[in-house]
Amino acid sequence: MGADKYQHHDYYLVDDLLTTEQKMIRETVRAFVKEKVSPIIEDYAQRAEFPKHLVKELGALGAFGPTIPTKYGGGGLDEISYGIIMQELERGDAGIRSTASVQGSLVMYPIYTYGSEEQRMKYLPKLATGELFGCFGLTEPDHGSDPASMKTNFKDKGDHYLLNGAKMWISNAPLADIAVVWARNEAGKIQGLIVERGMEGFTTPTTHGKWSLRASCTGELVFDNVKVPKENLLPNVIGIKGPLGCLSTARFGIAWGAIGSALDCYDTALRYSKERIQFGKPIGQFQLQQKKLAEMITEITKAQLLVWRLGVLKNEKRATPAQISMAKRNSVEIALDVARNARQMLGGMGITGEFPVMRHLMNLETVVTYEGTHDIHLLITGHDVTGLDAFK
Repeated sequence: MGADKYQHHDYYLVDDLLTTEQKMIRETVRAFVKEKVSPIIEDYAQRAEFPKHLVKELGALGAFGPTIPTKYGGGGLDEISYGIIMQELERGDAGIRSTASVQGSLVMYPIYTYGSEEQRMKYLPKLATGELFGCFGLTEPDHGSDPASMKTNFKDKGDHYLLNGAKMWISNAPLADIAVVWARNEAGKIQGLIVERGMEGFTTPTTHGKWSLRASCTGELVFDNVKVPKENLLPNVIGIKGPLGCLSTARFGIAWGAIGSALDCYDTALRYSKERIQFGKPIGQFQLQQKKLAEMITEITKAQLLVWRLGVLKNEKRATPAQISMAKRNSVEIALDVARNARQMLGGMGITGEFPVMRHLMNLETVVTYEGTHDIHLLITGHDVTGLDAFK
């Protein structure tokens, strides 16, 4: 892949709605992506290898838990700043954004929100720097869209809990030092536990053969009579609302992140349309190509405004899970459409590693499924507007 020539696209001057600090954060993360991610990501994706050296660099950047209070090592930033960070990271690669999203929204967030003060002080500062790497265990082999039916369970053995079960499609799992795991207690209620690498019976097999998110490490979590200390139970939440609260935070980041993929594909297609000559003129001069570009930037602009408004609502603690679902689904859908049209505009070059489009397109085929599938998010919106539950 050639040099990262990306330039920002802001058709409706959405930057006017951002603070000076938010724009500075965006420029800092964009510079990091251009320097640290873009030059290497194609090679890592082609080899299906995770650039693990970036973990501590992401920590130093402040990409892990940016909204967590500074007392615990976080950035103490607002929600729009968090969204901007996720957008810029995914502009580089969705796998890199996923790494940061999991660490911040699915590991640090539940420990901060549902954990004890002792757990916060023990884990959060090291997670913020990348000294500790974490993952989130919810999805099971037989329970994806229906996590409330999970089978993973733990029993009280007096001085410890005994954990059994398995999770799959877990980002960061093969390298994780800790896992926030959701399991059923003996009363059948869902609770979270912090499981540490090295606990006997806890293994994290790597998932191989992925055509998508190839630069992200994915694996399973297997628990075979794992003894978990009682102080590792998250004390401040019981029930499915615990993990779902984490998912809302992560989905918010994805809603911003997917726009990063769309922007990179649009930017690539726009530049290519001015440079590629066919029939004696740039292909961008042909009506059908202009139609594609006009539709791309229109949908990107609508998505930018949607997530900005969602960020305002989240800062005001008024954003609902259903609103977050709508934004996640919309951003990923438009990003997929942009990537597919950009791929066509680049012709045969669109499938090569010389350009980022096909890598984004393959990544988005995962993003459209994880953290709630496209169809599930449609049903969440349907339930919200009708009051009628299609899940029952």
